[in-house]
Amino acid sequence: MRTPIYKQRPGGPRAARFGGERINHFILMSEGNSNSYLLETSEGGVLINSGMGFEAPVHERNYRDFTDIPIKFLITTQGHVDHVGGVQYFRDRNQGLCYVAQANNLEHQAYDARLAAFRGARSAFRFTDAFKEDFAYYAEQGYTDINPQDRPTPDVLFDDRYECQLGELEIELMAVPGAETNDSLVVWLPQHKICLTGNLFSCLFGHIPNLVTIRGDRYRDALVCAEAAQVVLDLEPDTILYGHHAPIVGRDLIQAELIAYRDATLYVHDETVKGMNAGKDVHSLMQEIELPPELEVGQGYGKVSWDVRAIWEHYAGWFHHRSTTELYSVPASSIHSDLLELAGAGALCQRAEAKIAAGEFEQALHILDIVLGGEPSHRLACDLALHVHQQLLERSENFWLSGWLENQIKLISGGDTDSLDAVLS
Repeated sequence: MRTPIYKQRPGGPRAARFGGERINHFILMSEGNSNSYLLETSEGGVLINSGMGFEAPVHERNYRDFTDIPIKFLITTQGHVDHVGGVQYFRDRNQGLCYVAQANNLEHQAYDARLAAFRGARSAFRFTDAFKEDFAYYAEQGYTDINPQDRPTPDVLFDDRYECQLGELEIELMAVPGAETNDSLVVWLPQHKICLTGNLFSCLFGHIPNLVTIRGDRYRDALVCAEAAQVVLDLEPDTILYGHHAPIVGRDLIQAELIAYRDATLYVHDETVKGMNAGKDVHSLMQEIELPPELEVGQGYGKVSWDVRAIWEHYAGWFHHRSTTELYSVPASSIHSDLLELAGAGALCQRAEAKIAAGEFEQALHILDIVLGGEPSHRLACDLALHVHQQLLERSENFWLSGWLENQIKLISGGDTDSLDAVLS
């Protein structure tokens, strides 16, 4: 009987802290917003992922506590900012460093840069308070001259496969585009049966993939995610060095978890497609589709219900055929003030209370949105909305959902959310 690994592993990411870790006789790990690894050879080092710009000096100090070898190659497993941000920092300290990435890296970095302001604003609810704590910690450690974020250009780009050797270490890079980013790759060390995957299977290993992030991103294809799992399955690694937290060790464990991930992803995909062909609407499918016990995986970063919607909209787009109003620019919230005037805040709050008493929290929020849309400071509506968010938070085990609910509780209670730019500057 399989015991799902997610139950024994930590939750969401955290920025780099001082203090690295030796994984084995030639690999060092420095945890961060996405883990960085240094592979040591007799002819120099190979760095896998450089972290955010502000994390790079932390990663370097962690490695220098163990070794002073020069870094010859830097490989990023994907083009996200928490992988590429420290490249220039390491270039400046390692003459002749060669940066290697998959061929779609520049496109992905351009895509991220194009929407940096939009995505930064939409990510603030989850990361602002955490980054404040991180920078306070850095200041306590004497790190105050914060390194800037880089947008690097790779020296070597490859399409499908790239092989190289440094010293005694053989390295194979394999493209697996689309499962996390369009430039995703895995690093395979065939002599040691070790696979460095970055965040190929979403942020948290052993969890359902996050097919679209609530901060805003392009949809990921469930079938592509399943294919990526098969690529790593076929390698039969003894160890996976993941993008977050400790290594995953043991061939049988890795096989079982990747099969569960692959099959859970395909199950949600197939059930969604079946429901679409049967004429079911997206909200019904979000409520109905659940994983069978034998395919249990975590939902700490993505959620089954969110993936159902992502699959539905990946295939069908934004028009759900529910109402003519979907085809026009005026949102339903535009008539909330009319409903408030007709029904009265008191009656609507009374109905919301009844929904709360029945455990129908989402319906209660729909009603309270009407009241607060017209009277943002209505005391009873605020109190009820606060209660609903607290109840939902108690039931949440998801990194993104919990962050959203916590931030909403802060806003309803009179607080605010600082911008990420203000914190990072």
